[in-house]
Amino acid sequence: MICEGQTEQTFAKTNLQGLFLDRNIILHTPLIKASRGGIVKWQRLEEQIKTHLKAEKDAFVTTFIDYYGVYEKHLFPGWNEAHTIIDKNSRMDRLEHFMLQCIDPESRHRFIPYLQLHEFEGLLFIDIDVFKSQIPPEDLVGIEELEKTFNDFENPELINNNRETSPSHRLQRIINGYNKVVYGDIISEAIGLERIRAKSPRFNNWITKLENI
Repeated sequence: MICEGQTEQTFAKTNLQGLFLDRNIILHTPLIKASRGGIVKWQRLEEQIKTHLKAEKDAFVTTFIDYYGVYEKHLFPGWNEAHTIIDKNSRMDRLEHFMLQCIDPESRHRFIPYLQLHEFEGLLFIDIDVFKSQIPPEDLVGIEELEKTFNDFENPELINNNRETSPSHRLQRIINGYNKVVYGDIISEAIGLERIRAKSPRFNNWITKLENI
């Protein structure tokens, strides 16, 4: 599971390793190598994907990357065509399709591309009571924005992706001293993977694919 950054990597180790181990699947979670975490141009990411596929002939490779932060300049395949699609879930499906087509046919069945819509931090907006129980009251400075976000978005994956309204920027305003790796781990573990999957259909579909390899 090639992770965009430490937040995704920590989440995978805390919340996903046990799930897959129960299915005799050993999960490795390297960061994007070219940047030691963070989005890179598709060519560099493609090289890493192919390297992993070639190194172990019985291994599957997937990506855990936020759509937020990927831009046209990163030259992901099919970018312009995918962005003619209004529905964001369908757009992600199309981008993932083009990512898959870049892989050699003989190993393509072992690559499961995934783009998180819009941002990993959206998965933290599952249960408002978790915020209230896990964050010290004096640090929960944006309670009104927190409540409005929960009221506005039944599906946390749809919390949108501009700089002011992305999940991570909301959390920076809501939690004083917000550290995305630390709080991402604390909140996600308190929520539990089962509840995250129940409210995040696109994420759940990805995990289901991985469970069934």
